Amino acid sequence: MQQVRYFLAVARTLNFTRAAKQCNVSQPSLTRAIQALEAEFGGPLFHRERGNTHLTELGRIMSPFLAAAAEQTATAKLAADAYRRLGSVPLRIGAMCTVGPAIICDLIIKFRHDYPTVSFCVQDCTAQSLIDMLTGGELDLALFGMPEKLDHRFHAVELFEESFVIALPEDHPLTDRLAVTGKDLHGEKYVNRASCEYADIAKLEFAAMGVKLNQVFTSERDDWVQGMIKAGVGLGFLPEFSVTDPSLVVKPLIEPSFQRRVQLVTVRGRPHSPAVGAFVAEARAFVWPRGRDKAVEYHRETRARVCPGGVALPHRRRRVPV
Repeated sequence: MQQVRYFLAVARTLNFTRAAKQCNVSQPSLTRAIQALEAEFGGPLFHRERGNTHLTELGRIMSPFLAAAAEQTATAKLAADAYRRLGSVPLRIGAMCTVGPAIICDLIIKFRHDYPTVSFCVQDCTAQSLIDMLTGGELDLALFGMPEKLDHRFHAVELFEESFVIALPEDHPLTDRLAVTGKDLHGEKYVNRASCEYADIAKLEFAAMGVKLNQVFTSERDDWVQGMIKAGVGLGFLPEFSVTDPSLVVKPLIEPSFQRRVQLVTVRGRPHSPAVGAFVAEARAFVWPRGRDKAVEYHRETRARVCPGGVALPHRRRRVPV
């Protein structure tokens, strides 16, 4: 590539002395490099007339090809530099503790395959903690699934939509239902997820229907919540992709139904590392499950028992504003 760089410098200046100075080499070294290039191409690239150096016909033909080669080489070097910088610091990601880990792991596994030098630091916490850590620079990205829109400080990329479902122990009477309605829940024992951002919205909706659940257990940890459901303590109200225990029976919730959008969030206008940009691009291109039919497919892969896919379930669909 040095020969190409020297050729372009002479073509630009039409002067071997000035070209050598620009390339920070001696004129004899530059001349020998041009002669080697001419020998490779089989003819002179410059007419060397006293005070009138100019391109030969072969030089004019080769010039755009060599310029393109130099540009591609520069682009390749930039890409290589960016790739090396990807692994210089860990990618700090925050996730709401209500965002199911299994589906996000698929994205991280794929990203690690494409960018093996990147290390990850993942923290799960409440929505407000994520907001504080993003604005404070403690996190690079965060995964949100909130009913309210984030303010103008943040940029959000929608990843997927998921419905809320009812998770049941295997011997629960509602496991025989194709779907569970709000009225079916009246008086049922309920295992509460303390950090559920949609709990208050659901309670208001159920209260308006005259439906009241008997809350018997509360925890901020999803593994505790699912463990108590599995043990038969009560049923759970969970986002479909957060159900990770394959022994739980998962049923769609209808009349009413609730949906949320999970988004990847960064601070708007903040300079980010190449790793952040690469992760956002990977998340945009990733194939995410969408809607209840996709959820059925996903749960089958994880051996969770759910309602059969493709069955039309007439119900009033309620979308929670996001």
